[in-house]
Amino acid sequence: MEYCFGVDIGGTTVKIGLFRTDGEIADKWEIPTHVENGGEAILPDVAEALKKKMAEKNLEISQVSGIGIGIPAPVDENGIVQNTANLGWGYKEVKREMEVLTGMKVAAGNDANVAALGEMCLGAGKGEKNMIMVTLGTGVGGGIIQDGRILRGVNYAAGELGHMTIRYNGIPCNCGRRGCLEAYASAEALIARAKRAMEKQKKSLLWALCNENQGNMNAKLVFDAYRQGDETAQKVIGKYAEYLSEGLANIINILQPEVLCIGGGISRSGDILLPLLRERVREKIYSRDSARNTELTAAKLDNDAGIIGAAKLRLMLS
Repeated sequence: MEYCFGVDIGGTTVKIGLFRTDGEIADKWEIPTHVENGGEAILPDVAEALKKKMAEKNLEISQVSGIGIGIPAPVDENGIVQNTANLGWGYKEVKREMEVLTGMKVAAGNDANVAALGEMCLGAGKGEKNMIMVTLGTGVGGGIIQDGRILRGVNYAAGELGHMTIRYNGIPCNCGRRGCLEAYASAEALIARAKRAMEKQKKSLLWALCNENQGNMNAKLVFDAYRQGDETAQKVIGKYAEYLSEGLANIINILQPEVLCIGGGISRSGDILLPLLRERVREKIYSRDSARNTELTAAKLDNDAGIIGAAKLRLMLS
């Protein structure tokens, strides 16, 4: 039996999976991400963690086809990163350095892209070849899978779906532009809108739930209030779905994927959000009367998407 490692490097933790090459996961675990001193310890720490796991499982290098790595930055075809915002790296030859540290073959890609690849392989897009994943978190990210492969783009930064403009000269985005989807449809945007709404409606359940949570608003509280029939929360989420549907319809109109899946923490409230989005997106897409339209669904792999996709990225090159 042959194996492959999948590694998903985040700003706080590194998620690691050991996979059999038939796709079954043999083990998974996490280690801290040490970003101090320019992140110089990150790759050596990962290499050491892999070696320890191989010793634990009595695996020889000949039994491991290689390592796939997801990184929160654009990664070129040679596994080189020019800069990362939250790892401390500047220019870094990730593929070459990891191959030297481990003696194994390495493939590296952007973390959102490899997560989308994971969902295509074993999650929401299983059985399809064209899938897009939109991740709703602090920002709005995404990955595009076209004909079974990651769409990287000329600068290896394709899939920055959160920075399409949905409102001309709209509210400011963290990227420095205005009117980006991220400024309206991130989890942070939802929370900010909820705070403004409850300040105007202090008799709302949303206000009460926030106070019970020591004044800390989060997306889950908004959806909890919605489920309990709170009018303020329903208006907030309705407006949020309206903005998000603008971006999703644009994506579908341009790329026509078989599946568009929603990931990130907000996707856990898909029972509420997805019906709202499907209704609104259908009104906006060009192909609404076609025999088959894009399936809009929630991601299925949660935090495992990155390690699964990273392992798949390496196996595709075998």
